[in-house]
Amino acid sequence: MATTDLSYYDKATIPNANKFRFGIVVSEWNSDITENLYLGAVEALIENGATKENIVKWNVPGSFELVFGCKKMIESQNVDAIIAIGNVIQGETKHFDFVCDGVTQGIKDLNVKYNIPVIFCVLTDNNKQQSIDRSGGIHGNKGVESAIAAIKMAALREF
Repeated sequence: MATTDLSYYDKATIPNANKFRFGIVVSEWNSDITENLYLGAVEALIENGATKENIVKWNVPGSFELVFGCKKMIESQNVDAIIAIGNVIQGETKHFDFVCDGVTQGIKDLNVKYNIPVIFCVLTDNNKQQSIDRSGGIHGNKGVESAIAAIKMAALREF
């Protein structure tokens, strides 16, 4: 369980994002959650200097498809960082484990293979309420946290 506010950051420590272009790949599954994460990410990017014109959004059907969506975005768009947004909620079968493992490993593989950072913004919760709490609820918004990570990683690429 999160014990901190996922939306908190010290703006004075964040590089200005005005020169960066960001990709955001969003799962349509559990769209009420993923759209809130997306809105939090965009708000944080803009608050830190990014322009709407430099934010590209693509939708994919589910969290498992995030890896392919991010790969195609790396290959076809001129972006400095990508945020992969998804939500997987534990059910009664092992499907949860397979999807979570596949997405986690796939995003890790993209980070190893390419010189474009892909930020993991996939909520993997035990129930819907936990997802609500982390997508703008009592624990803040993981989309904000992911946007801040994307800015920092885009700046790190310059070294």
